[in-house]
Amino acid sequence: MAKLEFESLSFEEENDFVRVSLLKIFYFQIPKIDLNKIGDFVLSANSIDFRDVSMKKAGNKFNMLIQKHIPGLKNKITGRKTVYVHQNSGIPLIGSNYFGIVDRGTSLIEIKPVNGCNLNCIYCSVDEGRESKTRLVDFVVEKDYLVAELRKVVDFKCADSLEIHIAGQSEPLLYDDVVPLVKEISQIREVKVVSMDTNGTLLTKKLVDKLIKAGLTRFHMSINSLDPELATKIAGAQYNISHVKKMAEYIVKKAEVIITPIWIEGVNDKEIPKLVEFADKIKADIGIQNFLRYKHGRNPAKQMEWSGFYDKLKALEKRFNVKLIKSEEDFNIIKTKELPKPLKKDESVKVKIVAEGRLRDEKIAVYDNKVISVFNCSEAVNETVKVRILRTKHNIFVGKKE
Repeated sequence: MAKLEFESLSFEEENDFVRVSLLKIFYFQIPKIDLNKIGDFVLSANSIDFRDVSMKKAGNKFNMLIQKHIPGLKNKITGRKTVYVHQNSGIPLIGSNYFGIVDRGTSLIEIKPVNGCNLNCIYCSVDEGRESKTRLVDFVVEKDYLVAELRKVVDFKCADSLEIHIAGQSEPLLYDDVVPLVKEISQIREVKVVSMDTNGTLLTKKLVDKLIKAGLTRFHMSINSLDPELATKIAGAQYNISHVKKMAEYIVKKAEVIITPIWIEGVNDKEIPKLVEFADKIKADIGIQNFLRYKHGRNPAKQMEWSGFYDKLKALEKRFNVKLIKSEEDFNIIKTKELPKPLKKDESVKVKIVAEGRLRDEKIAVYDNKVISVFNCSEAVNETVKVRILRTKHNIFVGKKE
C-alpha cells in the first residue's frame, strides 16, 4: 500500500469526485475514475492510500492528476477561479501588485501571499470580497516559494534592519500558512520587524499567541467605527466590533498594535475622535488614512482634499495631544537599494501569457523573470503578445497589448 500524506492538502468524497482542499479555503476536484486508474484508494483527512501500488508509481501518477486538475482551483470564500503560484508554476513573484513581493526601494518590503476577503468594505480600494463586481481571479502563493524569493530580495538589499509587511488585496489571516510564514520570515537575520494588516475578525487569543510566538511584532488593525451598526455597514458584512476591540486589547499587552481607520467623509466622521480615544486608552498607536477614490475600487463618498484632511488631523492632534501625521521616519523606514528594472516606460516587448488577470481583459505575462499585468488582452495562456509598457514604478509592471 502506498500512503501519500500532505500538509497543505485535505480530501473528502463528493459523489463521483474527490474534493481536494488546498490551504483550507481553496479547492479543486479530481474524478474518482481518474484516481481508480492508479489503484483502489482510501481517503483520510490529509492522506490518500493506494492499494497494490508502489509509492513511487502512486506519487508520480497522483502528482500528474494534481497538475491536470488544479487549473480548476477555486476560492471557497469568494467563489472565484484561483491561480496557485508555486515554485514550478513559471510565474515570478516580482512585478505584480496582486501577489508576491513589492520592493519600493526602502527597508520595508511588502509581501502578498493571498487574495480574497471575508468582508466587503464599502470603501475597498480593490473591490475585494464576495460582492466584488470587478475581480474575476484570485491568486495564492506557495509559502516555501514566497520565502525563498524573499530571501533573494533581502540578500540584494544589503540592509540590516528590514521590516516585512504582510498585506495584499486580501485579509492575510485567510492564508492558512500564515503562522509558519511569519516564523520563517522572522528567522531571516536581516529582518527586525514582521507586521501584518488585518481586519481583526478572524483573530482569536490562541491565534494571536501563535502569531506572536512565530515572530509577528506588529498588528495593523483596520477598525473604522466603534458603533456596532455603523461598523457593520462599513464592513459590508457581519462584523463583531466587540470581538475586534477585545482582540486589540489582548494583543497590545503582548505586541504592537496600530489602529488604522479609513476616514470616509460623511460616513464615519464622528467615529474618528472615538477611535483616537480608544487607541490612547489601550496604549495602541493609531494611523488615520484618508479615503481615496480608485477606478476599480468602491467609492461611497468623495475623496477629502489632502489639505482639509491634514487640517483635521492637526486639530485632533491638538485636542488629544497625540501624533497623527506620520512619516516613514516614525517607523524607522529608510532608503535602500531597489531591485533593477528590466523594462522602461513606453518600451515595447514581446511577453508570454502565463495566467488570467484579476480584471476583465487582463492577463498576467512574464518578461525577464518579472510579472507584467497586460490590459486589453484576450490571448490565451502560453501565447505570446507584444506589449507597450505603461508603468515600471517600484518594479510593478503594467502594459497594454499593442
